[in-house]
Amino acid sequence: MGIDKIKAACESAKQNPAEENSFRQLRLNQWVKQAVRWMPMEKWGKCAFKVDPESLKGRICYGGLDLSSTTDITAFVLVFPPADEDDKYHILPFFWIPEENLDLRVRRDHVNYDLWQKQGFLKTTEGNVVHYGFIESFIEELGTQYNIREIAFDRWGAVQMTQNLEGLGFTVVPFGQGFKDMSPPTKELMKLTLEEKIAHGGQPVLRWMMDNIFIRTDPAGNIKPDKEKSTERIDGAVATIMTLDRAIRNGGNNGGSVYDERGILLI
Repeated sequence: MGIDKIKAACESAKQNPAEENSFRQLRLNQWVKQAVRWMPMEKWGKCAFKVDPESLKGRICYGGLDLSSTTDITAFVLVFPPADEDDKYHILPFFWIPEENLDLRVRRDHVNYDLWQKQGFLKTTEGNVVHYGFIESFIEELGTQYNIREIAFDRWGAVQMTQNLEGLGFTVVPFGQGFKDMSPPTKELMKLTLEEKIAHGGQPVLRWMMDNIFIRTDPAGNIKPDKEKSTERIDGAVATIMTLDRAIRNGGNNGGSVYDERGILLI
């Protein structure tokens, strides 16, 4: 690699914690921890452009579902591809937590679940486990408002719910959690964030989860969110990455894919 490319990679790494890890490891031959906190939150904050659910009605979008465990947060995220060159990827996230666990989780985790619930950013389901039937009905209702082309899901623990969603007429797509599947959209999310081509409306639960992400890097420079190192919840971030991949690969309205146009990012 020429010195100019190395300089460019160095400058890029200064802006991006995940790239810094990879740059030190692959270019400088330095030993680094595999996991590193990833999202520069000041950059994420600059993408808090307004997301208007009403104006998005009827628009093509893609869904990402991360069920986690029945006692934790379940996340469903819609990503709306840009309608034109001046538009952004709009993110519309939804989160659920068991109602009976709410106060306990606030005290135990020191997280504002109760405030988010009062503000409408976090929904509760009755009982001490997440009520999947309620979520299925909620997604069914979303499908009457938005043109949900596909729903990507983590295979783990989602078999019955995805079968039910298929029965409701949705196209569901299993999504691997390894480097091969997760690395391209994870890098793309960072690129779009740095370019301010994401609109997330400042949704606080999603912001908290983005701030929780730790990244694991393999020897080839591929990256993926590390749920084990991410001590707090990152389900919404993972769901966002999965659905962003489907939105990019399917190209929104025009049928083209940014991966086809310029290939997968090698950062």
